[in-house]
Amino acid sequence: MANSVEGFKRGLDVFLEQNNIHGNQGKHRVTKRGPALSYPMFTLVTSEDIAGSHFYLFRLQMQCCWMLHYNLWLIRFFYHLASRLNSYGIVTLCKLEPKQSKARFCERLVFSTCQKLRHSAKMEIKEGNEDAGLFTPNPIVRGMVNLDRDAFTKTIQLPVLHIRKDIINKVMKTLKPKLLHRPNLKRIIDDPTDGDNKQVILDPFTVRAEDSFDDRDREIFKQLDISPQVLQVDLQLTYDHFKTDEILEAVLPKGQDVPTSFSRVGHIAHMNLRDHQLPYKNLIGQVILDKNPGITSVVNKTNTIDSTYRNFQMEVLAGEENMMTKVKENSFTYEFDFSKVYWNPRLSTEHDRITGFLKSGDVVFDVFAGVGPFAIPAAKKSCMVYANDLNPESYRWLVHNCKLNKVDRKVQAFNTDGREFIRTVVKDELSKHIKSSPDGKKRLHIVMNLPALALEFLDAFRHLLSEQPHNEVLLPTVHCYGFSKDDNPEKEVKDRVEEMLGATVEVSSIHLVRKVAPNKEMMCISFQLPAEVLFGIQMNNEGEPVPKRLRTEADADESKPRGQSYFIQC
Repeated sequence: MANSVEGFKRGLDVFLEQNNIHGNQGKHRVTKRGPALSYPMFTLVTSEDIAGSHFYLFRLQMQCCWMLHYNLWLIRFFYHLASRLNSYGIVTLCKLEPKQSKARFCERLVFSTCQKLRHSAKMEIKEGNEDAGLFTPNPIVRGMVNLDRDAFTKTIQLPVLHIRKDIINKVMKTLKPKLLHRPNLKRIIDDPTDGDNKQVILDPFTVRAEDSFDDRDREIFKQLDISPQVLQVDLQLTYDHFKTDEILEAVLPKGQDVPTSFSRVGHIAHMNLRDHQLPYKNLIGQVILDKNPGITSVVNKTNTIDSTYRNFQMEVLAGEENMMTKVKENSFTYEFDFSKVYWNPRLSTEHDRITGFLKSGDVVFDVFAGVGPFAIPAAKKSCMVYANDLNPESYRWLVHNCKLNKVDRKVQAFNTDGREFIRTVVKDELSKHIKSSPDGKKRLHIVMNLPALALEFLDAFRHLLSEQPHNEVLLPTVHCYGFSKDDNPEKEVKDRVEEMLGATVEVSSIHLVRKVAPNKEMMCISFQLPAEVLFGIQMNNEGEPVPKRLRTEADADESKPRGQSYFIQC
């Protein structure tokens, strides 16, 4: 017992010194219970219960005179003092208890705090190293690897108002800003002492005493005959009442990042845990599963994205192993196997931005189409779309999603390498559309959304078409994505584009899509493909000009797009 008292004494000394608090030497009344340490303005009391578990009781007491403004100042000061002690991990504020004295002009107010701790947490609390806030889970959960929901149960005291059942609906709108908001916690509970009344649970940080209500509240209370007296009730908090970040902050080692963010893909929560979080990965997955309705599977990426097929290996942390999912994005529906294709819900705005540039009748070439987030919205705007992806699974779901969104008549899908797609499909179709007179009703767009590699494919456009028509041509606009770690990502991306094309480009826009990491940004550069790049003499592998010869029917058949495709003529 002596060691516990001395530990608290050291903690209070640190608190007083760092906050420059000096006691009032005036008279004050003190209630002692067991060994006590008296300070000029407060008293610390410790005791043991019969079960052997340690109780720490901190009691603030003050003598209040009949001057109301002085009483309110004292109440606020003592509450502030107790709240600051909370932040030092010394006490938890639970109750403000008025005690009427014999003298009519004064009363004694007692701030009582009581926290029951298990033996394993005593030393941490005595040294003030644990956050013992009102809505913080028990310190015993620190370092937990296997989720034990019962360990989060704790009992606290909260302020309540007693209100008659028949008028409770009339006052709830007024009280809404002052109600306690906790997950799965009922704010209206039965009054065990009076069947005609209900108890409305208030926010202890907003409502501290009767003076917490403003004049408007008091007027409504007076009209409905409601007593503004704030009482305290014991309430048991369980695992269900804590938020995700509160649970993980209490479990993970102090000072570590808390992984509360994730990408939601249908019923799947996709996380990217850091190395120091991996020992707790299954607990983290279970908490995410518990706290997010609709999530039935939590997965963690175990390696970087495969540049070939743009997918990655993953492990299931909690829930079912079903990776077949359905998502809605910008009013379109997509179905796919998340473990076999690439999908990023954080690109929804970008998909919509590019689609906003398109008009009916435009021709769109989607070089790295995935499951169709660019191609399908473009087709819905009555564009003619040529969509390609090297991943057979992505191609399969691209075809499926085109049918699902009823745009299969406007999309031709291909399953081939991006460079090959440019040299065959894009080349042949450009040669048809580029000769059309630019009447403003049709434009050409080439979308290249493969940030890790797309810029390296730009050289495939060099001298793609051998002859430039004598009349005015319709040059395509390229929307190319890339990652940059440079301090000036706009300049760095533009320089790389010009290096790959071997020419200066006139940039329409360079757009920051999102920050992938603190020093890594995903950029989108939009530019018109220069005529001097697109047209020119094609060279063979030996660097010699390709000889011209008459085009035969056999050549025409061979020049048809290679790779799988489907197209139903309208």
